Amino acid sequence: MTDQPHDTTTKRHVQLDPDGCGGGWMFVIVAAPTDVVYQNQCGGYACAQYEQEDYLVPLYGTDLDEEMNEIFVGALKGYGMRGQEWPALVVDRLRAAVGSLGIYGSGRGGDPYPPSLVLDEFRLSDAAEAWIPVITPDGSGVLVRENSD
Repeated sequence: MTDQPHDTTTKRHVQLDPDGCGGGWMFVIVAAPTDVVYQNQCGGYACAQYEQEDYLVPLYGTDLDEEMNEIFVGALKGYGMRGQEWPALVVDRLRAAVGSLGIYGSGRGGDPYPPSLVLDEFRLSDAAEAWIPVITPDGSGVLVRENSD
């Protein structure tokens, strides 16, 4: 088998929650050359579109985004764009919220207790409401959720 060049003209774009009627969903987008680009509306009232090529891992549970809503709708009052300064108390809350999300359904088997997600604080400047950089057992990723505007 020979290596094929990565053809950027055949990428598929998938809009997460295109009609805005999500209802508390959360996914992790794990960076990988898959030719599938996931897009999500982010940034609170800014309604910006962010995207990343990767694969999608769903997170399961009830009220997964409750603390995220309290952070972005409550503490940040609906704002949360890239490049903003993040108050230390908000970063602490965000770190704890990401770490408490529970089981990450990694594609790697054999671990009955997979590690939780970790807020990627080195990429915090890329963070926005509904687009939170994380470190997963599978590598670099982004935690995405329904935009709260």
